[in-house]
Amino acid sequence: MNLILQIFQTINNFFPDLFDYMREIEDHRRKPDYDIAEIITACIAMFLFKEGSRNAFNNDIAEGNFEKNYKKIFKMHLPHMDTVDRVIRVLEEKGGLEQLKTKMVKVLLLKKTLHKFRLFKRYFNFTIDGTGLVSFPERHCEHCLTKTSKSGKITYSHHVLEAKIVCTNGFSISVATEWIENPDGDFDKQDCEQKAFKRLAETIKKMYPRLPICVTADGLYPNKTFFAICKANNWNYIVTFKDGSLPSVWKVVHAVYDITSNNDCSENFTENGKNIDRYYVWLPGIDYHGHKLTWFFCHEMITKLTEEEEEIKNQQFTWLTDLKVRKDNVKELAQAARLRWKIENEGFNTQKNLGYNLQHKYSRVSCLAMKNYYQCLQIAHLINQLVELSSKCKELTQGKVTIKHLWKCMLGFMVNGILNSKKISELSQQRIQVRFG
Repeated sequence: MNLILQIFQTINNFFPDLFDYMREIEDHRRKPDYDIAEIITACIAMFLFKEGSRNAFNNDIAEGNFEKNYKKIFKMHLPHMDTVDRVIRVLEEKGGLEQLKTKMVKVLLLKKTLHKFRLFKRYFNFTIDGTGLVSFPERHCEHCLTKTSKSGKITYSHHVLEAKIVCTNGFSISVATEWIENPDGDFDKQDCEQKAFKRLAETIKKMYPRLPICVTADGLYPNKTFFAICKANNWNYIVTFKDGSLPSVWKVVHAVYDITSNNDCSENFTENGKNIDRYYVWLPGIDYHGHKLTWFFCHEMITKLTEEEEEIKNQQFTWLTDLKVRKDNVKELAQAARLRWKIENEGFNTQKNLGYNLQHKYSRVSCLAMKNYYQCLQIAHLINQLVELSSKCKELTQGKVTIKHLWKCMLGFMVNGILNSKKISELSQQRIQVRFG
């Protein structure tokens, strides 16, 4: 029960106008049985409770006290998910659910919830990455990407490019979404991540025109187009730099690496029973078609002493950035660069494997519905992160108690327990302070 009340308090504390935002979304139905906010809330709730499918959520709705408890929390009727699906198939995504997500992110920025996690106490770390969602043996819609195997078999799929704010405490919050999809009609080449980034950058600039942003991205992005887009939008960047990428830059690095001086430092510390040694070196002032870049590198050696033997793990990381690198900031820059992995781990991996079932076909027949379910999932994940990463929730996950176990218990209570209406009313009047590590 504690977790259910925490979710209620989190929504009430951070997003008191959430349901009003939902009612601002245009609804083309003439005589709806359910308010548009009831439809959207039910769809988000499916992901909040990590049900994994519409059918699973329908089964729980029909069980025990689930619907009664739901009404006490959200003060709304709970429609059948088939009813929700019919609306989700026609609901506008860009001006609807994505705009709703944007309003929620802007609330967090206005409340300065994420400010303590900024790079150099200034830049928000916007990580860019793409992922595959669903695939079909036959064409799903006219926007499907296609891939032909050596045997000639064609696979049809949908991919998405995401920008997420990533933070050292584990936040991986979706701020903008761009679909990698083929256009209507004839085209010469399929859409790709690089093309989608141009569109995504326009969206981000429109949504957050004055926000100080540092873009972190993988080894696909060190190129003139990416550098130019960031410069035009007044964004800084840190990108993974792989061997073979930008040969002219690597030529400069190899030429001056051995004669550089005073551009290195090291650190040693113990963490979780491991001894960690890191060595940093950087080379500033590298010109690449008018863009001034700094190459920097980190070699990490992790030593773990076990009862039987000493385990040693060596890792190397290389990046390019337009930010100034110095002895007093190279460690923070490297940490920001390595946070890029959070979009894959705390972001996509969590959404695929830890209850949200990102790659499930929530709609097999509608491309628009697929996009709308995706946005509802991102909104639910945003809310759940505010709960899971709070100090209160961490108190509940002591010892061997996991987040997965807490959600399982919460669903059990929703079905078999009875929420106290008076308690919920009292909590709605209380102002709370949520702390994040």
